[in-house]
Amino acid sequence: MDPLNIQKTELHVGAKIGFEFVSDVDAITDRFVDDFFAEFAAAKKAGRDKVVFILPVGPVGQYDIIAQKCNRENISLCDLVVINMDEYLVSETGGFISNDDPLSFHRHMEDHFYGLLDPALAPPENQRIFPDPHDIENVPAALRHDGGTDVCFGGIGITGHVAFNDPPEPGEHYSVEEFANLPSRVVRLSRESRLINSVTTSGGNVDRIPEYAVTVGMKEILESRKVRIYMNRPWQAAMVRKILHGPIVAQVPASLLQTHPDVYFVISDIVGELPQPQLR
Repeated sequence: MDPLNIQKTELHVGAKIGFEFVSDVDAITDRFVDDFFAEFAAAKKAGRDKVVFILPVGPVGQYDIIAQKCNRENISLCDLVVINMDEYLVSETGGFISNDDPLSFHRHMEDHFYGLLDPALAPPENQRIFPDPHDIENVPAALRHDGGTDVCFGGIGITGHVAFNDPPEPGEHYSVEEFANLPSRVVRLSRESRLINSVTTSGGNVDRIPEYAVTVGMKEILESRKVRIYMNRPWQAAMVRKILHGPIVAQVPASLLQTHPDVYFVISDIVGELPQPQLR
C-alpha cells in the first residue's frame, strides 16, 4: 500500500518507528518539556558528568516553560551542554545572521531560555554551542570532549529534513550510507524548506528567509544515544507516513531514523490525518 493512503487508525500497524498521538500543539509542548527533564535526570542518574542535548529552536514555546520550571523548582542545568541544531547565515561564506534579526536562533535561545534562567542554574556560556561556519569542527570536538550526545530532540521539515539536512537536489546522488555520514556543514537551503519556513515565520515572504544555514549533520544526529521527534504541523501528514512506512532513502532524510536503536515520535492528532487533496 502507498504510505500516503494509510488511515490514521492504521498508522501504527507495521510502523518502523515507535510513536504516539497527543491532542494538539500545547500537548506537544508539554510533552517536550516533560521529556527534557526526564532525559536530563536519567542521564545524570546514569553517571553522566555532562549531559549533552542537541536541541531545535522551533516549534517554539517549550524553552520559556523549561526556564520557568527550573527557576521555580531550583533545578540546575549547569551540567547541560546544549548543541543547537542549526542557524541561518548571511551567505555561503558569511557568518550568522544578526542577533537583531527576529529569525535569529541565537536571539531566540537567549530571549526564551538562557536569559530567563536564574544565572546560577543556567548552562555556562561555553556549554551553549551552535555549529560554527568558520569552525565547522566545533560540534564534533564538543561531542568528543563530553562523551557524545545523550538525546537529540527535533522536528521534521516538509522535505523530511532533520535539522537542515535537506534531501539531495535534482542531479545530486547520495547512497543511504553517504547521506548518513554527512557531517556538520554549511548548506544551501532547499526552495521547499525556505518556502514553508516563510509560511510559518514571515507571512509567506520567502525572500526574507536566508538561503544558507549551518547545521549539525545526519552523522551527529544518528550517533546520538536517543532521538526524540515532535510533530505538530498539518503539512507533516504526508511526510510522517513516508518516514514511518516508506523505504530508507536519502530523498526522505528522516527515513534514516528507522536505523536508529532508540528513536520515538510524538505526533499531534492533526498530523495523523490523511493527507487528502482538498481545495480551500
